[in-house]
Amino acid sequence: MSEAISKALKDARKIVIKIGSNTLAKADGTQNTEFMASFAAQCKKLIDQGKQIVVVSSGAQVSGVSTLSEWARKKDVHFRQALCAIGQVELMAQWRKAFGEQGIHIGQLLLTKEDFENDHRSLNIRNTLFTLEDEGVVPIINENDSVSIDEFQIGDNDNLSALTAILWSADLLILFSDVDGIFTDNPKTNKNAKIVEVVENIPELRKSIRIGEKNAFGTGGIETKIQAAEKTTVYGIPILLANGSHENILTNLENGTALGTLFKI
Repeated sequence: MSEAISKALKDARKIVIKIGSNTLAKADGTQNTEFMASFAAQCKKLIDQGKQIVVVSSGAQVSGVSTLSEWARKKDVHFRQALCAIGQVELMAQWRKAFGEQGIHIGQLLLTKEDFENDHRSLNIRNTLFTLEDEGVVPIINENDSVSIDEFQIGDNDNLSALTAILWSADLLILFSDVDGIFTDNPKTNKNAKIVEVVENIPELRKSIRIGEKNAFGTGGIETKIQAAEKTTVYGIPILLANGSHENILTNLENGTALGTLFKI
């Protein structure tokens, strides 16, 4: 039982939760709508406790493939961006349905790197987040993949969620991925790998673990999660990394019965 993780969740009032593509995709690459419905119900429990939630959701391309399966193998950048344009609509439709079943409205923000680098735009993002939360609306954020190019691309939602947490002055950032946390080695290939439950020194962590490759559906990996932690902990915002595919993961993290890695400030 992780008391540190449970305490971090219980103490936090403003929580940013990033959900990776692997969590939102089934094995066949289609949308995991069952997870989305369960996740929304778990968020409702936190909101009923007086907490505010911002969701950073990957999955536009996954949703695009779910809609137009014949485009699944097309690798041309224009097709990938077109898939994201189609998929973003489907993604938000499913989030609207999931949260709607809990009596909660959602709002969409599609952002680029340039939005965070421009003071006027970043202030508008912050004000919009505060307004939505004040009115009980859950913001759903994603990178604007259909128009982003390398020069203005954040590139992964781990770092996007970190920038969002900093801008919104969050109390906690949760990163849901397809791993239980940070391990000393890749647990999928090394059965002797051990989970690192609490990280207090990121440079020391880098020396003590082996960072593998990114996963199948997502754009990030363990490296981008550590980068996110390097960003937020400077601002006093802890990060929690956990496996989003586990049943009732958000609730179980709060009651201390789920595994995870907590980057403490």
